[in-house]
Amino acid sequence: MSDEYKTITSTSEGYYTEKRSKFLAFAHHVETLDEIKDILSSYRKKYYDARHVCYAYMLGAERLEFRANDDGEPSSTAGKPILGQINSHDLTNILIVVVRYYGGINLGTSGLIIAYKTAAADAIEHATIVSQQVEERVEFSFPYVMMNQVMRIVKEMGPRVVSQSYDNTCQIVLSIRKSNAEMLRQKLNKLSFGE
Repeated sequence: MSDEYKTITSTSEGYYTEKRSKFLAFAHHVETLDEIKDILSSYRKKYYDARHVCYAYMLGAERLEFRANDDGEPSSTAGKPILGQINSHDLTNILIVVVRYYGGINLGTSGLIIAYKTAAADAIEHATIVSQQVEERVEFSFPYVMMNQVMRIVKEMGPRVVSQSYDNTCQIVLSIRKSNAEMLRQKLNKLSFGE
């Protein structure tokens, strides 16, 4: 598994219209299911007069947690095409909501699929996509006399210091790119054995 993933940095919008039906698309950077629920709830309130509020999301660096929702549209004509756009851009930690205002003319299943796919693609096109690193936490306890040696390794490998406490026994929690975590552990553990 790679220790990088792609996501978007902020909210972006997309738009598609077909036979007087309007499709308003919104892409959000999200990290948790609670965040997703809050965002969906706000869209349902804001667009209470819309016929459908469909969405898809993908969470986690491994891209294993996802969902697609048709919100009353014929099965697999809304959520799946939205999720398809998330997958084709290899994104995660993203929620795309597409609000549909019905224009009075049925689009048919293929027309709906194209509309939701195009609206979602437009929102992604207007987003800023970034690569982020998958980080792993490394915890290390050591006697105070080893402080300089530990800090030398921290400076050399450049992990982010999450927390630290200094007492008779010092404790440091570091966050580092997943592919470098084992090397950091080995270097710190070597200190313990006086190598």
